[in-house]
Order: sequence, then structure tokens, then C-alpha cells
Amino acid sequence: MTATVEAARTVSENVVRPVRFHQVGKAFGTGRKAVVALDGVDLEVRAGEFVCLLGASGCGKSTLLNLVAGLDAPTSGRIELSSSRPAVVFQEAALMPWLTAAGNIELPLRMAGVPKAERRAKAAELLDLVRLSGLGDKRPHELSGGMRQRVALARALASTTDNTGSGAGKPSLLLMDEPFSALDAITRDVLQGELLRIWEATGTAILFVTHDVREAVRLGQRVVLLSSRPGRVVREWDVQGLAGADEAGAIDEINAELRKVISSHAAA
Repeated sequence: MTATVEAARTVSENVVRPVRFHQVGKAFGTGRKAVVALDGVDLEVRAGEFVCLLGASGCGKSTLLNLVAGLDAPTSGRIELSSSRPAVVFQEAALMPWLTAAGNIELPLRMAGVPKAERRAKAAELLDLVRLSGLGDKRPHELSGGMRQRVALARALASTTDNTGSGAGKPSLLLMDEPFSALDAITRDVLQGELLRIWEATGTAILFVTHDVREAVRLGQRVVLLSSRPGRVVREWDVQGLAGADEAGAIDEINAELRKVISSHAAA
């Protein structure tokens, strides 16, 4: 079956889902040599929702993000998008080294044809949001790893909040692929808190890939576990507002399920 990516509509109960997966599959290669990364994935992210995606290495988590971002196409099923242009934050900040922090943030706006004065005002606003005011003239090599990730986040937000063209008036969607995994523990902890603050301030829906169960429970409203390859949705947990013993219990339960998934992968 040929896959499609469709412009979505407001669905039942007047709930907008920036992205919905309908029996989505993805295979690399053809015939006997084909590697099936995803198979029959049904998943949705609601407007403003923070969803964390967990799974064993190679289960298709990053592939799922690439399909939403339009970097690849599904081989079966369909993906409905009702968001503005999704933006991706990777493990590496991937900033343009010849541009300043402000210039990197302005880049998607410049590509969208936003006037210079408006671009600069938006970049200044986003630098303030990620607590880098006064550092807009610094180039990436002059910033710490944590600061570079803040700039990457601001650049992604500039892309998702662009109100020009076909994205105007649509909910925003941010895709994050293990963005803090390369950082030291203290910086990672700080940026997790900053991400929550920014998410609450912007109302942007987030689909966040991680290997860290504690990170998933701390950040997400909902945690989704994928099976080992081919990736399928195994279980979901509502973790919004958990604290203390409830949070610890959820972490233990999800860790136990993740270990089962990893064990089944190793035994295959």
C-alpha cells in the first residue's frame, strides 16, 4: 500500500491533533533484504501536548520523527498533519558556524521571506525566551554546549511559530531527538527544566525521543513505548503531574517494560 501524508482536519470532540499516525510502516530496501523499521504504528499528539517516545536502540524512534518532519516518507499507512511546519532539534545543535546566534535563529524566518525588522525582533524575543539575551552576536564556537542547544531550540521555535504562508493559524509541533543526551548531567537537568518552562510558555506540542525513562516521566504528559524492531506501540502511560512515590512507581513500571522490550530484542 502506498503511504500518504495528508493535511488533517479538526477531529472528533473538537480536539486538534497536530499529527496522527494511521497504521504507519517504514521499510528500508526491498525484497528479502528489506529492513522493516516501523510496522502498523497508530499514534497521535494533541495540540499543546508533550509526548515522550521510548524504546530500544534501533526500534524506529528517530525514523518516526523523520517521517513527521518530511525527511523521509512512510511505505505504508498514512500520516495526518494539522500543524504548522514541524521543526526538529537533534542531539547535536547543528548550527551554522558562520552565523551568529541571532543569525541562526533568523535563518528559517529569512527562508520564509519574513522582513528583516520582523526577523530581528522575533530572534530577540526568542533569545530572551531561552535566556540568552545579550548573546545574539556570539558565534556557536563562543557558546557552551548547553547554550548551543538553547539556540537550536530557539531556531526550531522560530520555524514552528512562523505565521506566514500555509502555516498561519495552525498549532505548532516540535520534534526533539535526544536533544540533551550529549550534555553533562548538570546541564541536562537545567535544560530539562528550561524546556518545560518554554513548553508551558509557548503551548507548542512536543514529540520527544529519549532512552532515559526518568527524563521521559519528568518531561512528558504521556510516555509511549515502542517494541523492538519493527517498532510498534506497546504501551502508553499518562504521567502528567506525578510526583513522589507515584512518579517513582511509574519510573519502575516503565523501566520494567523497557527491559522486557530490550530482552526480546536481544533474544531475537
